[in-house]
Amino acid sequence: MKTRTISILAAAVAFGVPSVAAAQDMTLPGEFSGNVSVGTDYVFRGFSQTLEEPTLQGGLDWDSGVGIYVGMWGSNVNFGDGDNAHVEMDFYAGYAGEIDAFSYDVGFLYYLYPGAANSLNYDFWEIYGSVGYDFGPAAVSAGIAWTPDNFGGTNDAVYYSGGISVPIAEILSVDANIGYYDFTGGGNYTDWNVGTTLNVYDWFDADLRYYDTDVSGCVNSCESRVVFSVSRSF
Repeated sequence: MKTRTISILAAAVAFGVPSVAAAQDMTLPGEFSGNVSVGTDYVFRGFSQTLEEPTLQGGLDWDSGVGIYVGMWGSNVNFGDGDNAHVEMDFYAGYAGEIDAFSYDVGFLYYLYPGAANSLNYDFWEIYGSVGYDFGPAAVSAGIAWTPDNFGGTNDAVYYSGGISVPIAEILSVDANIGYYDFTGGGNYTDWNVGTTLNVYDWFDADLRYYDTDVSGCVNSCESRVVFSVSRSF
């Protein structure tokens, strides 16, 4: 398990604590990581969250090293609502692990849209879970997410997802994903995407992806599109 050291000695000097000689280093277990990305669009479950405008995103995560993790992630958004919402902030916590080639992940996720009017009912939370298996030539995954009060006050909903990823080379992979959104009040739809990710000198990832849905009449929202993004983890 990796650790991050916090110096109590420095704090003792700064605040004039007399027992400086007795101060010891305190360690915070786990590992912190972050990520940042820029893209031509932000697509969530088939729908553009920025009216097809560019996006800047970033996040911070803490991994305990024993399965438990917490994190936060943010992005600019534009729902064409008179700029009630400019930003999406996600807060999550869960438990993930691996058993040989089998992987699993369960958790809680809260979506927050600061500045949006309460009447819009944008903020919501969901419980999610996923499993995966790496066969070597390809890896497959399946997931489910449930919320009792979906975005925009559309009542309870379940999102089912599945995907496959195929490594072409050490620095290149191709993957495809499909999802189905099931709403209690109707309006169910299917979305899918397929793309390729290139790792450039272990410095950043470049992703080119095609998105589409089976929903009609949604200009600048859920029609087919190609999105390019560049991301960096640290």
